[in-house]
Amino acid sequence: MSNLDAIFAPRSVAVVGASTVPGKVGHDIFVNILRGGFTGTLYPVNPSARSVASVRAYPRISEIPDPIDLGMIILPPPLALKAVQEAVENGVKGIVIVSAGFREVGEEGRRIEDRIVAVCREAGVRMIGPNCLGVINPLQAVRLNASFSARMPAPGNISFISQSGALCTAVLDFAADREFGFSKFISIGNKADVDELDLLCYLHRDTDTEVIMLYLEELRRGPEFISTVKEITSGDFRPKPVLVIKSGRTSAGAQAAASHTGALAGTEGVYDAIFKQSGIIRVDTIDELFDFASAFAYKNESELGKLRRKVPSGNKVAIVTNAGGPGIVATDMTVSSGLELARFSPETVEVLASHLPQTANLHNPVDVIGDAASDRYENALAAVIRDQNVDGALVILTPQSMTNVLETAKAIVRIARRSPKPILCCFMGIIDVSAGVKYLQEHGVPVYRFPENAAKAFGALYKYSRWLNRQHLAQFKLSHDRERASRLIEGYLKEGRSYLGELEGLELLSCYGFKTLATELAAGPDQAVELAEKIGYPVVMKIVSPQIVHKSDAGGVRVGLQNADQVRQAFQQITAAARTFDPKAEIRGVLVQQMAPEGVELIMGMNRYPVFGPLLMFGIGGVLVEVFQDVVFRLAPIGRNEARRMIRSIKGYRLLEEFRGRPRTDLTALEKLTVSLSDMVSDHPEIAELDINPLLVHQEGRGATVADCRIILKPADKDR
Repeated sequence: MSNLDAIFAPRSVAVVGASTVPGKVGHDIFVNILRGGFTGTLYPVNPSARSVASVRAYPRISEIPDPIDLGMIILPPPLALKAVQEAVENGVKGIVIVSAGFREVGEEGRRIEDRIVAVCREAGVRMIGPNCLGVINPLQAVRLNASFSARMPAPGNISFISQSGALCTAVLDFAADREFGFSKFISIGNKADVDELDLLCYLHRDTDTEVIMLYLEELRRGPEFISTVKEITSGDFRPKPVLVIKSGRTSAGAQAAASHTGALAGTEGVYDAIFKQSGIIRVDTIDELFDFASAFAYKNESELGKLRRKVPSGNKVAIVTNAGGPGIVATDMTVSSGLELARFSPETVEVLASHLPQTANLHNPVDVIGDAASDRYENALAAVIRDQNVDGALVILTPQSMTNVLETAKAIVRIARRSPKPILCCFMGIIDVSAGVKYLQEHGVPVYRFPENAAKAFGALYKYSRWLNRQHLAQFKLSHDRERASRLIEGYLKEGRSYLGELEGLELLSCYGFKTLATELAAGPDQAVELAEKIGYPVVMKIVSPQIVHKSDAGGVRVGLQNADQVRQAFQQITAAARTFDPKAEIRGVLVQQMAPEGVELIMGMNRYPVFGPLLMFGIGGVLVEVFQDVVFRLAPIGRNEARRMIRSIKGYRLLEEFRGRPRTDLTALEKLTVSLSDMVSDHPEIAELDINPLLVHQEGRGATVADCRIILKPADKDR
């Protein structure tokens, strides 16, 4: 027995703190276990009661004559600590603490919680909670409702993990209305010991769980979470989809920072990166969570008698409907969900014509007309699902007076059993379609009330299919001068320099293979002319001041300077503009820089977060980066494949491909530089923030050039 099996499939449960008073948590949890039909043995523990709900009570857990798998603790913190110590001494294998009043209320509660965790870990006992709703396993072999929710959900093949106990009760109510079943239902509360990653690993191995749903408020593990969950969602051993809804999606939490990356990222950038890198599918609403889970739980019996998850091999969808309006809605939502309407083969169109009336639409979406009987639906669906150009189907039914809803549902199930392709249904209405909906649900075919829900669920299936079938390129073999970079960083920190401008930043970036431009610092206009002639015209000039982070905002940049007079004039204009922008700014001089060759302006950056580490950013750059905000994030370290996906996921990616006569940019060079940036910030924890903006990417074969950069350093042992 796994140490978590003792919690989710116990043979015996002791409720420590069981109460004789209805309405108290200790009473209700005990009664919920009792009335739920728990298949094991149940013991109430209460030193002041002879019995609880007519079951003999024991004054202490040590006086129970039989071995105990699970101890449910419902006591205030000081008593909970004593109960845990006694439970561990008496061989209890798993513990759930429902009570509140621990770290969430203050330092004393935190101290007791930490002590409980230490006791459990020393004994090798796993603990869920404290401050949680409890755990539920509705499967017939266990039937455990160890929670203070009176509702025992139906058994199913979907597991749910939540940080919020209050949300759990609402979800259970919502699930009951949709006749939605669970394998495991878990509230983790403070997650002092067992956290969501432990549970994801357990549910990955659990043969009764096919889909995992997760409500998340915050994570306490970063890179380890990504690598582990990636194996769960796409590894060789029984990959399972993980759906997450996370609270706090707004950007209000973005911290004030000196870099564009820091300003744009915020903690949402971190979580978005974690979900994308680990293959987790993020949803926006509880409704979507259930919609998508229904689609992912959909399985098909293969020729060998084994069940296989139905995911589309492509994004070409066929729509079969008996009403034009809903068909149009489904078409619109299909396209916006990343799907395409399939183009039928001539043979499919011929088959459809032989079965459907002349008024029917034989092309996608197929309109079988409002008076369609079940045989018309069956013939149309059978024809389109066999088409090699079709990866799956959406079936829409609106109840007309002549519609036999139940027989249509039976026809759909017959076809679904034969086809490996996913078929999702939308039976619009409630009362008139209820018999058909129930039949589809009983036979595992996903059914939705509205076409847009079905289309979005199909889009999620396709997204997961792409993740499962993604290609893996060989990693780059890159060579970096780590030692030189370390010496440079150490020297800057010894000098007390936390802000690195362009001159120093370019030197550091060159250690990791970034192509830089000839750059010199001029203290006056004459020196600027001298440097410009040494570098060669045309040149660019930029202000250098620790207080002026965004040079363009201060009028501190001039480009395309062609001669000595222009350079002298630019020096005077730049310094004057800088003093006007910030009279207190320290002006260290003006950079004179080689003019970069033409290229698309991009941004690369990094912001370092406690727990999670360096968050990389890539996107369209230049002065309008914060206007368009066309950027994506990933947590370092990353390799070539993640860098490739990162670059291709921005909206402006088409600008990097061949576009309206413009040549294709050097995408391979961009991938290498993205990996190099990941290597640099992973190698040197002293780099706290970094912007390369713009990075000019040139046409294929000509690489990319750093046109500007800024780096913030902090000693590695601070703020980590």
